[in-house]
Amino acid sequence: MKESIYTFPAFSGPSRVLKFDAGKCVGCNTCVDVCPIDVMIPNPEKGKEPIVVFAEECWFCGSCVNDCPQEAITLCNPAKQNISAVWVDKETGKEYRVGMNDPLPPNTRPSAGRQQK
Repeated sequence: MKESIYTFPAFSGPSRVLKFDAGKCVGCNTCVDVCPIDVMIPNPEKGKEPIVVFAEECWFCGSCVNDCPQEAITLCNPAKQNISAVWVDKETGKEYRVGMNDPLPPNTRPSAGRQQK
């Protein structure tokens, strides 16, 4: 007996985790094979990129990106993980970056909710 399986791809909105370059992807499904939690399934159309079905389950490990022989996959980090590595001192206007040699001096002011003694 042959059973039919129906599934729907994850929406490409906030839950988008992978972006495939259709010009590079040859549908080899290497990414499907290496994904440790089976986020995607092979596309029934030969030569097309896989279908991401369980985007919310992605661990963002990058194994699919690293193992893609065509370099056709980009990992889309969630908005909560896209942090800015640059900030500006309001008084001087000087820009500071993560890892720079002369970082901003530590904040010695008490927090807004605490009174000084």
